[in-house]
Amino acid sequence: MSRHDTSIIPPELLLQAYRAGIFPMSDSRDDPEVYWVEPRMRAILPLDGFHVSHSLARTLRRGRFRVTCNEAFDAVIDACAAPRVDAEDSWISLRIATSYRELHRHGHAHSIETWQEGPGGTEVLVGGLYGVGFGRVFCGESMFSRTSDASKVALAWLVAALRRAGAQLLDCQFTTPHLASLGAVEITQARYLEMLQAALAPGPGAQAGGESFAGASSGTAGAAGVAVVAGCLPTGFAALLVDAAAAGLSSSPGNFIAQSLTQTS
Repeated sequence: MSRHDTSIIPPELLLQAYRAGIFPMSDSRDDPEVYWVEPRMRAILPLDGFHVSHSLARTLRRGRFRVTCNEAFDAVIDACAAPRVDAEDSWISLRIATSYRELHRHGHAHSIETWQEGPGGTEVLVGGLYGVGFGRVFCGESMFSRTSDASKVALAWLVAALRRAGAQLLDCQFTTPHLASLGAVEITQARYLEMLQAALAPGPGAQAGGESFAGASSGTAGAAGVAVVAGCLPTGFAALLVDAAAAGLSSSPGNFIAQSLTQTS
């Protein structure tokens, strides 16, 4: 790509890069250039190894936040790209943000949002995350929090939804102390590519010529305990709500999420 090329990254090219274990970054918010990153060491969060602290489980059970999926993708990516106190300039350039918005319109980029009641009773977006889904893989890109535990709750719902949808790999790209405290581990890029290829192999219920996880636009939200096949993150998220209702917790889905995560964490 030309250094002065300001066009969006085509969705097909973005997905091709992710399937090869590569992702784009920029040096600053206004940087028109995109460079492709293939780290020597890669952070992943094992879906059966998410650490739910007592305080996080308590927050989930109390329902401090309303949690949604794909309700405010644009707002989430804007918040993730916004300047932060004592932080370097964002790697999410205007060009990258626009590219992921287009990928979202194609059904391969998703967000989880956390909301709280604000002044006058109006709901306010206080945290969230976004990433890219394909095969049985989800690549987390960025998350933000404007109040305590808002992004942790979003991540807890993401892990629960991915597990419910039958995903195999949650990529965190780079490790941080925060992610490590939640269960993220660092592996070599070579090992990551092995896991990536395994997660891209057709799984049970995959449709011929289609995606088995996040590429599908529809899926089956079955009864509690039944894996969702040929489904995407939104379908897995919806299945959790169905499961919570079946367990008599429709008014407190966070309690259901806490139970599902602490039973195997």
